[in-house]
Parts: sequence; C-alpha cells; structure tokens
Amino acid sequence: MSPDWTRIRHDFPILDQEVHGHPLIYFDNAATSQKPRQVIDALVRYYERDNANVHRGLHELSNRATDQYETARRKVAAFVNASDEEIIFTRGTTEGINLVAQSWGRANLKAGDVILATEMEHHSNLVPWQMLAAQTGAVLKHIPVTDEGVLDVDQLDSLLTEQVKLLTFVHVSNSLGTINPAKLLIEKAHAVGAKVLLDGAQSAGHMTVDVRSLDCDFYALSGHKMCAPTGIGALYVKQPILANMPPWHGGGEMILRVQFGSSTFKDGPARFEAGTPDISGAIVLGTAIDYLESIGRQAIFDHDAQLTSYALQRMSEIEGLRIFGPMQDRGALVAFSLEGAHPHDLTEFANTQGLALRGGHHCTQPLMRKFKVPSTTRASFYFYNTRDEIDRMIDILLGAKKFFGS
Repeated sequence: MSPDWTRIRHDFPILDQEVHGHPLIYFDNAATSQKPRQVIDALVRYYERDNANVHRGLHELSNRATDQYETARRKVAAFVNASDEEIIFTRGTTEGINLVAQSWGRANLKAGDVILATEMEHHSNLVPWQMLAAQTGAVLKHIPVTDEGVLDVDQLDSLLTEQVKLLTFVHVSNSLGTINPAKLLIEKAHAVGAKVLLDGAQSAGHMTVDVRSLDCDFYALSGHKMCAPTGIGALYVKQPILANMPPWHGGGEMILRVQFGSSTFKDGPARFEAGTPDISGAIVLGTAIDYLESIGRQAIFDHDAQLTSYALQRMSEIEGLRIFGPMQDRGALVAFSLEGAHPHDLTEFANTQGLALRGGHHCTQPLMRKFKVPSTTRASFYFYNTRDEIDRMIDILLGAKKFFGS
C-alpha cells in the first residue's frame, strides 16, 4: 500500500505558512530537509526529561541519556546495514570525510600515492583531500564528467592504477542529480587495492543504502538532510580499517589511561568521539531514522523519482531553460538556468512568490567551470513535496521569464 503522502505532509509544521503572501513551497531539500513533528517533539522531550552527559555518570539521567545515545548508534548501523562498532557520530558528512582524511589518510598515504575523486564532487569531498595531498605529497586526480552530466567511466581503466590508494566519490550529485554506479566503481577500485569512500549526503535519506552489499570502506552521511537536526551525522568505517586508525581529536571519553607523558586510547567509535558529543542530535537522528523507516525508503525513492520526472517534463516545456545532468535515473533535484536571468536573481524572484530554490555554485565550482556557467538554480524535492507545487513552480518560472525579458 502506498503511503498517505497528504497525511505525512501534515507532520511538517514549517510547511504550513506563507512567505511574502504566498503559500511556502520548499524546494531546497538538497541543502537541508525539514523536520517532522515527531523529531521536534523528541528533541524537546530529551531536554525536558533526560538531559545529562553520557558514559560518565551513575545517576538515572545519565543512564537514560547513555542508553538512548547508544540505541541511536544501533539505529544508524541498521539503517546502512553495518554493526554499531563501525559507526562514529560526527557533525555531518563534511566532518566524516575530514576524519578519514586526517586519520586514515595521514597514516596510510605517502608521496606519489594517488587520491582519485570525480569532477562532480562537493567541495567537502575535494578540499580535505587537497589538504591531505599538501601534507603527504600524495596526488589528487579526478574522473571527468561527460556533457550529459555522468561520469566518463570509459576513462576508469586508465585512471584506476595501482598508484590509487583511495577512490572517493559522491553517491548522488548535489548539483546534477546524477546517481553514480557505486557498486561498479567500488569493485573496480578494490581490484587495484584502493580503499573507497562514499559521500552519502544526498543518498542516505532518499534510498536504501547497504554498505555491506556496496562493499565501500567508508560511508559518510548528514542527519540534517534526512529529517534530523543540523550538526549531527555519522561515519561508517569497516571494522578492520577502523581498528587501525589513529585518533583524530584528543580529549575526554576517547582514552583508557592518561599520564603526563602519554595516553592510551579506546577501541572502536569511542576513539573518535572526544569530548561531550551532540547527545540530543544523535538521539533525534535515531528518531528521524525511525520516521523514515515507518514510511519506507523504497517508497520515498519512488515518490522522489516520480516528482523529479514530472519536474523534468514540465521544465522542458519552458523555452530558454537549460537543465543540467541526466534526464532520467537521477536523484530528487533539478539544476537549471533560465536565459536572461542570473541564477541569484531568479532565486530572489522565486522567493517573492513563496518558492524556496537555491542559486549558486552549490559548492561544486570545478563542475560549474566544466559546464562554463558561474552558477545554476536548483530545485530539490523530498517526500513531503507535491506535483501541485511543481506546477506552481512552473507558473513562477514562466512569470520570471516575462519579468527578465527572456
């Protein structure tokens, strides 16, 4: 049975408002998703009843907070089909990638080694590797993107040499909507002995993710893009790799014994969670996972795909509108440009009509240069969006076309 999308939409109180006298249409989900009442209530409930530091007290509140925090870790593990000993809580995908770079990367990469990324990477999956390359002497290379917005896989065999020690790539492009062939890329990387990091910022809340089936070595996600608060995320690391990674941050909770001259560190995730974590964020990430699972990730993926297909169809009817990325088999977003309107101006015009889009380079400047544009406008969807909202967006874009004289 298909979920009752109308009822589900009512779970999101923020959507029931007007902006500049128009009903809000929120199409900026690739930047951050909205939060259902169940998640908001769970956050309030934690602070009203259970707020205490974890792992460090013997009193009731600390025990409750610790139990909920570790239960949330188990929920994240189940969400990606991992074990809880392989899940590190982070602030989000960006921190997860930086953790891998500065822990595993600094311990394992040396001058001449190759880090292979793609031309469509978010800056969060480029800048940390640039920094690591400068520190170690490793070389950063990339897989090109075709004019259609997909990876040029024909170049894989020449790029994936034994010098490649890490392949790192985005699961779903935040600028193009491209769903990369993760399993194929991972298999090819492992064939030459490379480890693989998968940037799951745009995939975790939109599709089923099975890190065991994919066989990736690292998978990073952000809670705020999957109905949880900002400032919380998770990093999956294969247990044999995690066991040999040195700590990144030092402080309380990640140690076994401290002397003035030296310290010994805990095993597993605790070694990477120095200091007081975002306890409430982790707990409520678990609530968001429960919420998504109650809907069904396949149902969410199918709903997203139908919305995106409909948006592509309607947007293709507008003369002078250029769509970036593949026209099928893509994630829940459409980046585009409208002749005669700068993406920033178009986004501001849409805002006056109550439509929340995003205009800019979307933290993918190398990709913008590839397509010879300074930026694009992006509409990104989630399961609480509707076809009626897409129809309203088309009316607004047609109005913008007249306004800008294109």
